[in-house]
Amino acid sequence: MTRLPSTPYLRAAASLLALALPATPALADNDGTPTALNAEASRRTVYQADFFTQFAPTTALDIVRRVPGFVLEQSDGEVRGFSGAAGNVVFNGARPSSKSESLEAILARIPARRVVRIEVAPGDQFGSDYAGKSQVLNVVVSQTSGIDGNVKATVGRTFIGPLLGDIEGSVLLRTGGSTFNLSAGLGRSGDVEEGYDDLRLLSDGSRIELREKVNDVDLHDPFVAASWAHESGPGRAEHLNLRYSPGHLTLHQRNHLTPASGPVRDDRLEQDYRNTNYELGGDISRPLGAGVIKFVALGNRRERDNYDAYFNRIGSDTTGGFEQLQDARYDEVLGRLSWTHPRLLGFSAEFGTELAYNRLENATDLFALGPGGTRTPIDLPIARATVDELRGEGYLNLGRALTGRLRLDTTLGFETSKLRVRGDTTADRALSYFKPGFTLDWKGKNGWHVQAGLRREVAQLDFYDFISAAELTNDRINGGNANLVPQQSWEARLTIERPVLGRGLVKLELGHDWISDKQDRILTEDGFDAPGNIGSGTRRFARLTFDAPLDRLGLKATRISLAGGLQGTRVRDPLTHLMRDWSGFRPDWDWSIDLRRDLSKWSYGFSLSRQAASTIFRIDEIDSFSNTRSFATTFVEYRPDKRTTLRLDLSNVLDSAGERFRLFYDPNRTTGVPLVSEFRHRDSHVGVNVSVNRTFGSGSG
Repeated sequence: MTRLPSTPYLRAAASLLALALPATPALADNDGTPTALNAEASRRTVYQADFFTQFAPTTALDIVRRVPGFVLEQSDGEVRGFSGAAGNVVFNGARPSSKSESLEAILARIPARRVVRIEVAPGDQFGSDYAGKSQVLNVVVSQTSGIDGNVKATVGRTFIGPLLGDIEGSVLLRTGGSTFNLSAGLGRSGDVEEGYDDLRLLSDGSRIELREKVNDVDLHDPFVAASWAHESGPGRAEHLNLRYSPGHLTLHQRNHLTPASGPVRDDRLEQDYRNTNYELGGDISRPLGAGVIKFVALGNRRERDNYDAYFNRIGSDTTGGFEQLQDARYDEVLGRLSWTHPRLLGFSAEFGTELAYNRLENATDLFALGPGGTRTPIDLPIARATVDELRGEGYLNLGRALTGRLRLDTTLGFETSKLRVRGDTTADRALSYFKPGFTLDWKGKNGWHVQAGLRREVAQLDFYDFISAAELTNDRINGGNANLVPQQSWEARLTIERPVLGRGLVKLELGHDWISDKQDRILTEDGFDAPGNIGSGTRRFARLTFDAPLDRLGLKATRISLAGGLQGTRVRDPLTHLMRDWSGFRPDWDWSIDLRRDLSKWSYGFSLSRQAASTIFRIDEIDSFSNTRSFATTFVEYRPDKRTTLRLDLSNVLDSAGERFRLFYDPNRTTGVPLVSEFRHRDSHVGVNVSVNRTFGSGSG
């Protein structure tokens, strides 16, 4: 197995509409506490726009971040199909028909004054993609005519890096029954971190080599996005969206290497990644019978043009190293048809079907460098391959109220796909899975809300797991595995929540997962470490959230959010046959504290978080990640007028550093005794950002 030199670092749309409930005026107690509405609407908690005035928001994203007890769940544009990329936010009762654009990006381009209210409800009220979620947030946007916008400029610096400027803006125009939204940004950011690697022989503790490193990272991720929405009456709507993002990331690493024997070197690592994304999508809804039929279509393309090189250098001469080039293109085209009915034989019903075609074309070339930079090809398994899949899914969701406070929702889905791999290997297979589930939702007195459910989920395969590639930053090669099958799970969930301290919320979440065909790391026949299915496993977790104002405790205009979780995972190791935790970034515990105070023109606050170490169990190593101390940020915000916000942010205030400890085995972990250890330390120190945000338009004041 070839070892490389070590260095640092580095879902047509789902049924968007489950016939959203008619807009009903929200009630509020004298202290502004949101109260539940009647009938099915009683399962929604409503926050009128003036609830958020104290936070002086400029965009819908600022508002969503201030909803008590709500944690924004980012949509995942990398998954195939539409269902798994839903997230937990809808707009005017409907899911956006975009996949590649994050919920944060969509929310950030909606001016705050356009938000009429926020509704929080169980996911069944918004369609099949959200069934089983205890909280989904509906952003109700004003339909009045006018123009509004927002421009934000930022200047930041980390450690010894240069000043980096960024600017982004959006404009929203509402006229007649149409809403036009245009946004763009430079997407500039970067980081400079320093640190070292200490490689030692475990038998006697002697040092093999010391590497002193400085990483300079520059990210340029510009984008242009546009959308059009037209709502002409109940059940009649059209949406169109497009996005273009030509991303570019570079990493320059200076590596002063001192071996136990041999000459001192000044190695260099260079990474130049150009990733361009395109997306075009839309949907159309029309009344059909007493329900609504909806069709969604979407196409996206993601291109990779990646270059990695590690140069062993003595003086200015290249004496060895490695070089890798990757050229890949991923295409997806999908369509989805759904029909929803609010009262079919006493049930709310949704029927749907989705068809998607996905294709990845990849070519990877790896070379060993000799004196003067001469290149010798290194053979990799499945370096050149095409992976394509035709996938279909049908589903039926039925729900009804069992009592005035208790509701049952059920789902039955069936997924089938035909997958083909061609190139350096040949693999064909057909897969099919039933995906049943149910959710019980109870809304009690005094704001009590309990939800329990059990669902079968089928994970998505990452087509890049079929491809072999080297990690020059980690001194290893990942073998591709064309025989992967999706991981399946039965997931049990229980959520209990209730209001606290007036406008606050306390929430307890419990979960247990039973996994089959668990995806982890395996040893291939060619001797490479690769993704693979290793059998059955379990996961259990508990999470507690407390989010409330402190006025009743004597701290006026102050809000605190406390969150913490415990998690345990088990699976049988394919090499040692002993039970262990899952590989990956799954800490056994984590906690966070966020405190914010809002005065008339000023706001300030801080956040503090910490989590346990995460471990990856590879075939010939155990790789663990942790931080030296808690991670802290703080901010100060000043609003000279209603349209302008000046803000200062400090990140990593406690100067927490990242650490990594690796144990290497030969030939693999079956030996039970590691031979070599590697300790990595990386510190980016305190970062500073200054930003100016200004709104404009008919409601800017």
